[in-house]
This record gives sequence, C-alpha cells and structure tokens, in this order.
Amino acid sequence: MKKLINDTPDVVSEALLGVEAAHPELRVDHANKIVYRGDAPRAGKVGLISGGGSGHEPLHAGFVGLGMLDAACCGEVFTSPVPDQMLAATKTVDAGAGVLHIVKNYTGDVMNFEMAAELAAAETGVEVVSVVTDDDVAVQDSTWTAGRRGVGVTVLLEKIVGAAAEEGRPLKEVADVAREINANGRSMGIALTSCTVPANGKPTFELGETEMEVGVGIHGEPGRSRQPLAKARDIAHLLVDPILEDLPFRSGDGVIAFVNGLGGTPLIELYLMYGEVAKILVGHGVTPVRSLVGPYITSLDMAGCSVTLLKVTDELLRLWDAPVKTPALRWGV
Repeated sequence: MKKLINDTPDVVSEALLGVEAAHPELRVDHANKIVYRGDAPRAGKVGLISGGGSGHEPLHAGFVGLGMLDAACCGEVFTSPVPDQMLAATKTVDAGAGVLHIVKNYTGDVMNFEMAAELAAAETGVEVVSVVTDDDVAVQDSTWTAGRRGVGVTVLLEKIVGAAAEEGRPLKEVADVAREINANGRSMGIALTSCTVPANGKPTFELGETEMEVGVGIHGEPGRSRQPLAKARDIAHLLVDPILEDLPFRSGDGVIAFVNGLGGTPLIELYLMYGEVAKILVGHGVTPVRSLVGPYITSLDMAGCSVTLLKVTDELLRLWDAPVKTPALRWGV
C-alpha cells in the first residue's frame, strides 16, 4: 500500500486539519468531525446537513458552503458517522426554519440519521425531514443497503436543494425539491480496479488485468457482472443504456449529464467518456443541457467512473445555475 498518510488511525482527523487550513471560510469541529459553513446558522434558512463515510471526497465536506450544505458529518473511511455527530450538526445549523437531512441509502447512514433526527426533535423540538437518495440502477440490494444504493444523484441534489434553501424556502418545499430530484435521477458505475482502504492495506477485491466490474458500488460492492475490459464506447453503453431504460428517459427530455471519476481515473479519460455518453444521449433524443465532469463522489483510489442522468425542468435548471461557493463546486460568485 502506497498512500500519502502518517498513521492509519489518524487519516480522517488529519485530513480535516488540512481542510481547515485550506479553507478558512469553513469551520471544523474536530471533536465531532463535522465541517460547517463559516456563517451557519443563518436566521430563517433551512439547515442542510449530510454526511457519510470518508473516502468519497469531495463528497460531502467539499460541498459545504454558499448554495449547498451547511454541515457535513465525516465518518471513518467507508463507515457511517454516528448519531452523536449528526445530532450535533442538526442542533448547530438549526436557525428556526427546520433542518433537512440528505441521506444516501446505506443501512448505517439511514439508521444513524434517523436516530439523530429523533433525538434532535426530543431534545430541542427542531423539525427535521430526511430525504434518502437511491439512484443506483445496478442492483436492488447489496451487502450495504436495503434497496438501491445512493450515489451520484446525491451531488446534484445537494447543489440544487442548496440553492432552494438559499432562497429562504420553507422546509416542506426544500424537501419536495429533494424528492423530485431523487425521483428523476439514475446512476450506474464501473470499476477497472479495486480501491485500498488504509486500515486494510490491501485491495478490497481482485480484478484481473483484463476484467472490469459493471455496476460496482462506491465501497467496492459487486455490481451486475464481471466482464472483459472493453473500449470506452462500449462501456458507455453498459452504463447509459440501463439508466435510459430504468426511468425511462424519453426523446425531448433535457438532462444534467454527470460523468464522475471514482478517484483513480484521469480527466482525459473522463472527458473521453463524456463524449461517448453524449453521443448515446443525442441518439436517443435526450439533450444534455448541463454537464458535470470530474471526481465528485469517489471511492478512494478506485479506477473507473459512473454516469448520472437527471431529468430537469426549467426550475431545476435555474436552481442548478444559481451561485455556489464551496471547496469543490464554485460558480456565479
């Protein structure tokens, strides 16, 4: 294992020290491993929190800031944060308008966020609504989930819902926007290599030099099949065709097309993949009205990518285009 670390147990804590040093506009609670907006809470604004296991950076801490999250709870690598972290974050960002929990559909995340919401309501009376993302079309159930996994749609949701909250919308409206996004987005991923969790010191799974895992999860969970390595154009079909069939997307639909790197894939390959994805979409009459290309929800050092398509309305596009200022996404400011 070759990694830029000191001591394995300190990886997350020391990474948060780096986040604090690099982004003084944020505030880091090191005891609870929570990253906050520097100006949170903001009076009258719905608080947005999310979180999950570390190792998926920039998700979620990289999306804390103007137009996105108010707080992100950081678990250990590939391990859910604990309810105490989520409770502390909920209390801190509550400004009287309620708090939205954005939860990826993994058993530990769902259970711990639910517990935190109940504790927050009991202790402070804050109104908490949870929205669970479950956009992965690869498998219905996995070793980590009951139902579909929450993956790439989470990034798009945090951006769009963040804009809605920034406008001062009430909690119910913000939550409704989140549900609309989750209902209209689908994702699928592929791995060319495994990732290596620092605490394990060896690859999570074995892939031969000429093999790829189709439908892989962001923790290295198996997908639909293991197949011989193929050309990018064929891989694009393996990812896009199941997405188009699942919703289904129809001719005339406009989408945000998101080609995501899993941590070990260079941008030259991701842009090549985006070109292949765009050709498939145009062939189906589906128009990529916005794009996002890059490593935004990763799996440590895994080589591979995922594709997320979100069917959008004019209103969702307006919210997508609204100003955002976070470590990982920034435009319009």
